[in-house]
This record gives sequence, C-alpha cells and structure tokens, in this order.
Amino acid sequence: MTSSTVETLNRQLLDAIDNGDLETYCELCDPSLTAFEPEAVGNLVEGLDFHETYFSSPTSGKRKSSVRAPHIRLLGDTAVVAYVRLVQNTTSDGQHSTTAFEETRIWHKTGDSWKNVHFHRSNIGKIELG
Repeated sequence: MTSSTVETLNRQLLDAIDNGDLETYCELCDPSLTAFEPEAVGNLVEGLDFHETYFSSPTSGKRKSSVRAPHIRLLGDTAVVAYVRLVQNTTSDGQHSTTAFEETRIWHKTGDSWKNVHFHRSNIGKIELG
C-alpha cells in the first residue's frame, strides 16, 4: 500500500460518512471496528452497530469534510493516518457551521482488501457562521 492509496481510501470513507452511504462505509470498515469518539462519551465502541445508527437518522442540509495536515505512517500491512478534519455543515434553512476534529484512523490489510479497524476522533471546536 502506498500513502496515496491510504489517502484515497480515507477520502472514500469520509465521503461515505458525509453522504450517508452506509453500504460504502461498511465495505471500508472491518466488522470489529473499534472507536473512541465524542458521541460515545468516553467509551470504547466496538462493531458497526453504533455507527449505523447515525446513517439511519435523517439529516437536513449538506455536509462536507476536508482533511488538513495529513500524516501517514505505513507499517507493513497496517497504515496509521492522523489529520485534522474540518466538517462544514449547511442546514436546510441556510445556517453554516464548521467543526474541527483531531482524527486518527488505522487501516489494516485483511485478505485482499484494506479495512479501517480503529479510529479516534476528538472535537477541537465549532464555529457558527450564521
């Protein structure tokens, strides 16, 4: 795997999240995915069930993620990607906000494909842009 391949997979995963594409998300994640994220309130989440809930919830408006300052470390059949993720939201009534997260994702080769096996996401802050 090359750094560019990891970047492409990571981008596909973030696009799937932003677009509510559960099928692609599940294809890119290992079924035993683990995560620490703000929505879990300090708990380690295991499996995809917790995340599927957010895909089934209706959302209004648009969302777009941008990756800033990515750092990719290749370790044989494992890749670690660390970056700042900016999530821009526009609600159906035209309100804008941007939320910044520190995010680390671990990708591992399973069989012939690469899967996201763990991530850690911390909220840095939110800016309302009315």
